[in-house]
Amino acid sequence: MGEPDDEITFEFLPLIRCYRSGRVDRLLPDTRVPPFVDAATGVASRDVTIDPATGLWARLYLPDLDGGERKLLPVVVYLHGGGLVVGSAADALEHGFANRLCARARALVVSVDYRLAPEHPVPACYDDAWSALQWAVAAASADPWLRDHGDRERVFVLGYSAGGNIAHNVTLRAGAEELPGGASVKGMALLHPYFMAAKKADGEVKNAWLRGKLEEMWALACGGGRTTAGLDDPRINPVADGAPSLRRLGCDRVLVCLADDELEVRGKAYYDGLLESGWAEDAAELLVSGEDHEYVHRDPDSAKAVVVMDRLAALFGGKN
Repeated sequence: MGEPDDEITFEFLPLIRCYRSGRVDRLLPDTRVPPFVDAATGVASRDVTIDPATGLWARLYLPDLDGGERKLLPVVVYLHGGGLVVGSAADALEHGFANRLCARARALVVSVDYRLAPEHPVPACYDDAWSALQWAVAAASADPWLRDHGDRERVFVLGYSAGGNIAHNVTLRAGAEELPGGASVKGMALLHPYFMAAKKADGEVKNAWLRGKLEEMWALACGGGRTTAGLDDPRINPVADGAPSLRRLGCDRVLVCLADDELEVRGKAYYDGLLESGWAEDAAELLVSGEDHEYVHRDPDSAKAVVVMDRLAALFGGKN
């Protein structure tokens, strides 16, 4: 029998390996990059601390402003992917995506580096996202970029994969609790959101091994299942019986983007749930790409990735 540090309790290759001792190995290469001014787009980025007590920080992106004029820009609070257990706002793919989004949509992007499970179990990621959203709309007197260029009348929440799950939950909270100064979320966009359910529709599972790992990862993120009721917890299954109505989302518009991946059917169930709860089709949009889970980040110049970026820019009110 091995030592406790050698006993693996969860393994999802190539992402993460966890041990009974509490040790966690994140297995992907470290691709984090520093903030900088991008020569191709003129977008400037910098890191800011939001909450020193928890270590919560964000990377801000500001587009090139011709002549340095003062103009108000939409504020996009972005939540990265990684299954709630890996990833960073500083990862090269996430940095590149946020940089392109900032340039294309002419938006001030706040890319949130929320705490990861299992060291910080759910609801830490949701609490961090809420703190970041509050900070972004209340930062008029704190952060110079948000003070001088952020439009509190045009605040959006965007999430990719697990970040899409967080985006849903934080926008739902914005429908129940007030944001500083009476600010509100104008729109929400979910890219290939991480939702699960205990009961599966016919043909829903495309890869049984992957689906099993995605389900186990939710339990891992919830302290080994201690902070969740399971796969019909409304935070992972927003259309479960007894879940809050999606009409309570604290925004005016929703864009749901789906890929040909293990999350597609649950994402479509979410969109159907929007319409069933009373959302009008012109306020709740669906975009189905047929591409793989990561194409928007890994193949940004592909025709379908460009379509996604154009749809996001349109939602945020950016230039065409």
